[in-house]
Amino acid sequence: MIQETFVNGDSVIHRLDPRLKVVFASVFSFITALSMKFPTLLAALFLSFLFLGLARLDIGKVARRVALVNGLILFFWLVLPLTFEGSALFHIGPLAVTREGVILSARITLKSNAILIAFISLVASMPISTFGHALNRLLIPDKIVHLFLLTCRYIFVIEHEYQRLVKAASVRGFRPRTNMHTYKTYAYLIGMLFVKSAARAERINEAMLCRGFKGKFYCLSEFSFSRPDWVWTALMTAVISGLVVLECMKITC
Repeated sequence: MIQETFVNGDSVIHRLDPRLKVVFASVFSFITALSMKFPTLLAALFLSFLFLGLARLDIGKVARRVALVNGLILFFWLVLPLTFEGSALFHIGPLAVTREGVILSARITLKSNAILIAFISLVASMPISTFGHALNRLLIPDKIVHLFLLTCRYIFVIEHEYQRLVKAASVRGFRPRTNMHTYKTYAYLIGMLFVKSAARAERINEAMLCRGFKGKFYCLSEFSFSRPDWVWTALMTAVISGLVVLECMKITC
């Protein structure tokens, strides 16, 4: 099952209209991703931590998710300064650590952490179903929304089915090795997984049609703007405008 770790809470962020959170998380992410100056990126990172504080999420759980992304970013720090062309800051044996490579790695680090923390604070604080309905209210095509919701629901069902097939193979004495028999066995497992997934999809479609599904998922809760939502809209508009102005200012970085 999907573990919606951050949906339970009564913070300012949790009470905001889901559509508002999706819009501003997306706009904030685009502005941050397109920014190149370090003052703008540092301001964006500060704002993402501010969102995190307003959402009052478990810092330990957030840190574990951020650490996974920074594990990949560490790989960039190991490669880009040594391979990116530019002026050398210092040498490690025959390798030169370039200033441009360090700057590029730092930008990637700031952008990735700012966007990830902002999305955890704003988007991960709502249930998957609410997120899907918010996308629908924002005029995202129905088929994309349905595909998203069904994927989130059944990807774990397919994973459970795969684990059943692996256990069945293990009971029959299969032990993975680096030989042709192992490769064929895994190919059969993947093929059988596709067959079972297709059969389950047909059963799900028939069950939904029997229950009167007509191509639309209905949401039991109505979205409506309240006074805090309008205040949040004004504040976020000012914040994002500030990031754009900061990026357009002539500041050497």
